[in-house]
Amino acid sequence: MMCQSEARQGPELRAAKWLHFPQLALRRRLGQLSCMSRPALKLRSWPLTVLYYLLPLGALRPLSRVGWRPVSRVALYKSVPTRLLSRAWGRLNQVELPHWLRRPVYSLYIWTFGVNMKEAAVEDLHHYRNLSEFFRRKLKPQARPVCGLHSVISPSDGRILNFGQVKNCEVEQVKGVTYSLESFLGPRTCTEDLPFPPAASCDSFKNQLVTREGNELYHCVIYLAPGDYHCFHSPTDWTVSHRRHFPGSLMSVNPGMARWIKELFCHNERVVLTGDWKHGFFSLTAVGATNVGSIRIYFDRDLHTNSPRHSKGSYNDFSVVGSLTR
Repeated sequence: MMCQSEARQGPELRAAKWLHFPQLALRRRLGQLSCMSRPALKLRSWPLTVLYYLLPLGALRPLSRVGWRPVSRVALYKSVPTRLLSRAWGRLNQVELPHWLRRPVYSLYIWTFGVNMKEAAVEDLHHYRNLSEFFRRKLKPQARPVCGLHSVISPSDGRILNFGQVKNCEVEQVKGVTYSLESFLGPRTCTEDLPFPPAASCDSFKNQLVTREGNELYHCVIYLAPGDYHCFHSPTDWTVSHRRHFPGSLMSVNPGMARWIKELFCHNERVVLTGDWKHGFFSLTAVGATNVGSIRIYFDRDLHTNSPRHSKGSYNDFSVVGSLTR
């Protein structure tokens, strides 16, 4: 009986081996991938991951049975070379457009992003030689009247994503998503050039900034859409004493992405200006984004952002002394 049973199951076992051969081959391939260096592993896994999210009906889900796991959407997005793409886009924006092509190109941009050209100082589209000039167009003086009744005004156009009091040294990126204030501004450095006062090690970062009894620290996050006026101005009368430049990523900062990626503003390239105003500590930070990697400040000619050479997670300190008025 035993011999007859083995004879019957022989073809079935051979068929099973043929059926399992692709899985064994895939397991071997995955084993080879696991021995690769991390950059090589990402390079080999990235195309499969893209197909995994793009193909309908979970076409590549059977690969999970043999141990393959797709890269997360956040990690996949972070692997996109946004710095390189932004520099390429910046070069393209500097190309002078033929006179006959300016109106069609700018009209498409206006229609796509809802630009209000009635507020522009120059409404004639032929005036702008390239996309960079159009992007940095000036506004009519009466388009943004400055209120003299309040001590703080908005530093730029855009939509306020969040505003409120800083609690537990955490700042809201969007509703429900926070990031560390110390990670965003950088660690306190006790030097004479920096506006941070000396404090005991047991004090929180927030207490090192708020030195006047009874005062509180507030924050405001303003999102500039592609169709907005992209220059920013001083929100109040204050003295800038320090600039800190964080080289980093240039991911999109639209509200949808801000809900998706935690501490997005801490990952992106940014320039932090710190100083004092009549109530104590004051800071203004310009955060870069995809295709908006160039941050320029008129009194800081040494600042160069989105440089090809940068060290991730580092920052550059520079002492400046200057008074800004709104």
